[in-house]
Amino acid sequence: MTSLDRTDFEILDLLQKNARISNKELAGSIGMSPSAVHERMRRLDESGILRGFHAVVDPEVLGIRVQALISVKISRHSHELLETFQEHLRSLPEVLAFYYLAGADDFRVHVATKDADGLRHLVIEQFTTREEIEHMETQLIFGYESRHILPNFAQDS
Repeated sequence: MTSLDRTDFEILDLLQKNARISNKELAGSIGMSPSAVHERMRRLDESGILRGFHAVVDPEVLGIRVQALISVKISRHSHELLETFQEHLRSLPEVLAFYYLAGADDFRVHVATKDADGLRHLVIEQFTTREEIEHMETQLIFGYESRHILPNFAQDS
């Protein structure tokens, strides 16, 4: 793993808050020259720490009003079965994220649909029909907040 210092963590924190920040603004925020920040950004990118820059879209503006978490227990654990199920999840446009877990549930799937009928259709057509699913449970999301990956790690550096 690449060794990061406090300045690297500051850069990462600022980028997670605003990936569109200019190199000049970023440099000014942390008290460095734009060329020094550019070199650090290049190093963070080449090391794989930065995996991309993404736009955050407001789902409600697009008419997506229902989000849910679907907990899934797989009937049998085999590499092929797990890969097949994950490929199925990747193919569904309603799936925002999924997590392969240890514990009572094998997967937690974050989905978004336009309305309750869309969620019902997704669950019935794309989940209950899957033979590899032993049990599933759907929970509606009333609200959520996403945090950055590096909230306090810089303090340890």
